[in-house]
Amino acid sequence: MKLWDKGISIDKKIEQFTVGNDREIDLYIAKYDVQASLAHARMLHKIGILSAEELQQLEQGLDVLSKQIEAGTFVIEEQFEDVHSKIEFELTKTFGDVGKKIHTARSRNDQVLVALQLFYKEQLIDIQQKTRIFFDTLLELAETHKSKLLPGYTHLQVAMPSSFGLWFSAYAEVLIDDVYLLKAALKTVDQNPLGSAAGYGSSFSIDRDFTTKELQFSTLKYNVVAAQMSRGKSERTIALALGSLCNTLARFVMDVCLYNSQNFGFITFPDELTTGSSIMPHKKNPDVFELIRGKSNKIQALHTEMVLITNNLPSGYHRDFQLLKENMITAIEDVKDLLDIFNYAIQQVHVNEIDLNDTKYQYLFTVDNINTLVESGMSFREAYQKIGGQVQDGTYKPDTSKRHTHVGSIGNLSLDKIREKFPN
Repeated sequence: MKLWDKGISIDKKIEQFTVGNDREIDLYIAKYDVQASLAHARMLHKIGILSAEELQQLEQGLDVLSKQIEAGTFVIEEQFEDVHSKIEFELTKTFGDVGKKIHTARSRNDQVLVALQLFYKEQLIDIQQKTRIFFDTLLELAETHKSKLLPGYTHLQVAMPSSFGLWFSAYAEVLIDDVYLLKAALKTVDQNPLGSAAGYGSSFSIDRDFTTKELQFSTLKYNVVAAQMSRGKSERTIALALGSLCNTLARFVMDVCLYNSQNFGFITFPDELTTGSSIMPHKKNPDVFELIRGKSNKIQALHTEMVLITNNLPSGYHRDFQLLKENMITAIEDVKDLLDIFNYAIQQVHVNEIDLNDTKYQYLFTVDNINTLVESGMSFREAYQKIGGQVQDGTYKPDTSKRHTHVGSIGNLSLDKIREKFPN
């Protein structure tokens, strides 16, 4: 069944190519298509298109479908092009001509658009919540290990003293920036496109404010052409936000992989979190973290894909938009999994004691020692040259007694302030 069927058969090869994986992908948005159909039916009743009895029948039918979706028994068979045709078929099968009225004053264009916007809204909220859980975990780890020093690096060269508290809370605070972008993406999709039909509105006196309230959108996408133009733009915005979050995850997990290696030896994980080698019996590979890194980097490429698919498309609907759904939905599901598994794994980290008297860390405190000389009255340039000379001639002896006390330093992590910054 196709909503656009006019009784003309279509070439099977063309049909297969144009339908693609829509049946499988549309299962993710079936719940939201039912929600939008229910709001649309209630609006049609409000403006006199549907009688009270007809509305009651459609509400009953949509409730049945909603329960099937929730139970996982809802199936889109091969005879249907997509979820929209399946839902209309089921309503028509049960209620006859009443089911055929559900498509009045809307197009498949705004039907899929509103379902996707509702899906994106809920998923972005879920991702923000999972990010908050990960954020809280990192701050707890920072608090637990705040007194344990860690070498800091620039250019992968030993630089200045850091701490595990500083390391964990650094990534926690960077997550806040990612949430700012997630919230911007949420605001972008929190605009009701229903009623834009095929992109040019309807001659029916529909009540778009009514469906906006029914579907709990914050506002309308008022201009019907703009509503259709949001397809693609929404995906680009979401992909940018997901990419930013995944950039943070990828950088953090790269640190984890480095610090877990024998050359660094700063952290370890239980054997249960690692895998082995088929020929090297001593190996304990951090596969879970490497896959987090790989998947995070893959998701960062999604924005480029969304841009290239939609770049320079003229206004109005184009079938190119169909190609946005699959990878966008997959990426959203992957991001949720990444946050869950990273949060699970990082809680099992073991922080090792680091011997900062090891010769490879002997210059870790040179800047602190320069600052001590400056505080005693020496100019910074003279102090720099003095310590630099000691390093060059091999007479430098590190003084590790200096304490960092300013806001955001290893001696004053300001974890409460960071926690307060996280957006509600």
